[in-house]
Amino acid sequence: MSGLLEAVLWGWALLLTLFWAGLAAGVPGWGRGYALARASAPAGAGPVRVCVPARDEAANIAACVRALRAWAHPGLEIIVVDDRSGDGTGELARAAAEGDARVVVREGSEPPAGWSGKAWACTRAAEGFGGRWLVFVDADVIVDPGLLDALLAVAVSEGRAMVSVFGTWTLGTFWERAAIPAIGWFIRGSVDLRAANDPAGAPAFANGQCILVAAGPYAALGGHGAVRGDVLDDVRLAEAFRSAGHPRALRVAPWGFSVRLYRSLEEIYRGYAKNLYEGMGRRPAVGAAAVAFVLLTTFSPVAVVAAGVGGGAPALAVLGAVVLALQVWFRWRVERRDGRSGAMAWAHLPGNAVLLAALLRSVLGPRVAWKGRVFTGGQAAR
Repeated sequence: MSGLLEAVLWGWALLLTLFWAGLAAGVPGWGRGYALARASAPAGAGPVRVCVPARDEAANIAACVRALRAWAHPGLEIIVVDDRSGDGTGELARAAAEGDARVVVREGSEPPAGWSGKAWACTRAAEGFGGRWLVFVDADVIVDPGLLDALLAVAVSEGRAMVSVFGTWTLGTFWERAAIPAIGWFIRGSVDLRAANDPAGAPAFANGQCILVAAGPYAALGGHGAVRGDVLDDVRLAEAFRSAGHPRALRVAPWGFSVRLYRSLEEIYRGYAKNLYEGMGRRPAVGAAAVAFVLLTTFSPVAVVAAGVGGGAPALAVLGAVVLALQVWFRWRVERRDGRSGAMAWAHLPGNAVLLAALLRSVLGPRVAWKGRVFTGGQAAR
């Protein structure tokens, strides 16, 4: 190995040491100041309708409905739209209702041209509501009994027309435990919480797994019709609220809900591939920068170790190994912050390999399919 190359690698490895040590040290402070506190529902909050779009969610819908029924808010309605599922989702939702009159399961219909299936199902769920608040909850989400009161408290006390929240993940299989925290924290780390909670802040952001909106502003924007074709409907809806001058809030609440996003490596890969590049505004420079960031920060230490071993520079190899150890420490702190044991911290590199693959697919492949629907360039396609 030449002296110049060795010097460059030493400099780069030292920078990465500082980078990963700083990230790991900062984990406990992420979201500080934006935690969603448990609270009592404000007086006079008015009726609330919960809208649950559900397509082929047989594995999740019963638990979702049972959890929502624990929300003891006066005037609560729960509308599940069975988006033409082929796995008995509607029947399972009705069974989970157990005769609770607050729960209504509506049959979905073919979305009009230019509409995504989810946006159309949300529209069907919200139609005919004359109350003050709507809550959109994904069918794979299990809410805490106190979440609705906490969301309403923020919306009313702070005058917010939209409140969304980051919860936590339910992780089962090896690849869920390895990849979803890596990808999820890559996304969360890119969100500017200050801007997301600033009425005039940009860019706007919302987490579509659970969003509360004021029904009046939502209707004035055209509801989900304002984002009818977008695969990233939650973020685009937040942008529409911001453009119309409606204040929003984004909170952090691991206690608030858990979500079982995907159950296999293929689902993780395809599920994130449909959203990652869209979240970057489909900007090639940003997509290329994201790929380069993952490669350089996460995988280049492997090359440093290999270069040190193969080039007769053992101290350099040790430094590269230190960087890899710092990555594991960072992941361990993330796992512990999320309430997990930390036993999967060693899987940081495999998890980021899935992130890199999904990111490349998202950037390079404009056409994606999900649950029988096709999106091209982030828009619903026929």
